[in-house]
Amino acid sequence: MTKKLWFRAKRYGWGWTPSTWEGWLVVIASILLIIFYSTQLDKSSKQIPYLFFIRIAIIVSVLIFICYKKGEKPGWRWGGK
Repeated sequence: MTKKLWFRAKRYGWGWTPSTWEGWLVVIASILLIIFYSTQLDKSSKQIPYLFFIRIAIIVSVLIFICYKKGEKPGWRWGGK
């Protein structure tokens, strides 16, 4: 039995694209979290930008991890099959 892939490898370049509703849900949740944290930025505080970048790094790291575990093997592709 083959596992259901949430992300397919891009046709050109390196990376993934969502191919199921679960994959789209993960991507949309990541985008919404980034938008939420960007609205929490306070221009008067100097500590908040550091916290923002740490949170963004964590969100992106988790997204890449999920893509790696639930997607096709990553690698550079030049199109075709």
